[in-house]
Amino acid sequence: MASVATAPRIFRPSLSLKLSDFQYDYPKELIAKYPAEPRDSARLMVVDRERRTVEHHTFREIVDFFNEGDALVVNDTKVFPARLFGNKEKTGARIEVFLLRELNPESQLWDVIVNPARKIRVGNKLYFDNGLVAEVVDNTTSRGRTIRFMFDGTSEELYAKIDEIGTTPIPPYLRRDAEEIDKHRYQTMFAEKRGAVAAPTAGLHFTPELIDKLKAKGVTVCPVTLHVGLGTFRPVEVEDLTKHRMDSENFHISDEPCGAVNRALASPTNKVTVVGTTCVRALESSISATGDLKTGEGWTDKFIYPPYEFRITERLITNFHMPKSTLLMLVSAFADRELIMHAYQQAVEHEYRLFSFGDAMIIV
Repeated sequence: MASVATAPRIFRPSLSLKLSDFQYDYPKELIAKYPAEPRDSARLMVVDRERRTVEHHTFREIVDFFNEGDALVVNDTKVFPARLFGNKEKTGARIEVFLLRELNPESQLWDVIVNPARKIRVGNKLYFDNGLVAEVVDNTTSRGRTIRFMFDGTSEELYAKIDEIGTTPIPPYLRRDAEEIDKHRYQTMFAEKRGAVAAPTAGLHFTPELIDKLKAKGVTVCPVTLHVGLGTFRPVEVEDLTKHRMDSENFHISDEPCGAVNRALASPTNKVTVVGTTCVRALESSISATGDLKTGEGWTDKFIYPPYEFRITERLITNFHMPKSTLLMLVSAFADRELIMHAYQQAVEHEYRLFSFGDAMIIV
């Protein structure tokens, strides 16, 4: 174990927090462009909220922080290759279509973002390399459109065509082109249910061997689903956080993981450890009148920032997030801003790899 750093016990009134309170500086060379190999060789910062300490470990050591009966909540959403490139009819202008979500499988309607938006109007047809054609049927926002794929096949067959030509929507701050192997790299081992345009990156550090060790210890792995949308990268543009609105994302929580989480919550010795801010938002959006987790499916636009009382999440595994991001705000609500900013300062000083493909933190 490396040296232990202790955060100062300075608390600011939570109600006064603004966007600028979540700014920090970091060297650009700390941005991880590729994941660690093997994945569980990533570094793990351990942040203790009670002792206000920061310790340095390796992610595979995370097994040591679990006990029999604990619940580990993971997101089983699967990223699909949502970025398509094609040509506009007649002019042949090169266009980019970013698929956000399938609106109607029968009608093959999709909510998308187009670029350059000024050239894409209602009625235009868009042609893609494998013979796929789409027609623009509506404007939604300045860059948003609704398109209908002109495809004689099922929804599954359409997805297969999209897989042929789509590229993985890796985060723009990586400043590199997506590679074919990113279809695997930008995917967690839990990925089963297609629908995300961004990976729940805290789950990238887990390997089958690590999960086997956790299960052998008596830890219950609880998959829930939240399909991560492009809004995860959308910047907060207002200083007053109460005025920011999150994009809605679809989530689903089924009976078996719900039961395991509630058993851990009811136990005086067990803990619910949540992997990633996406899982946190799903869980904290599905609370019963008695304060337990409830099953269900729906849409959430929950924006979690200080102060916030967490009802389900007892420990959090997360990556290091960009300054002024809603993800950093959620993490700062789970601990407190001063402790998290101290941890981020430590991460920079110890040269942790940052952001989606970077190292991890567990807050206990």
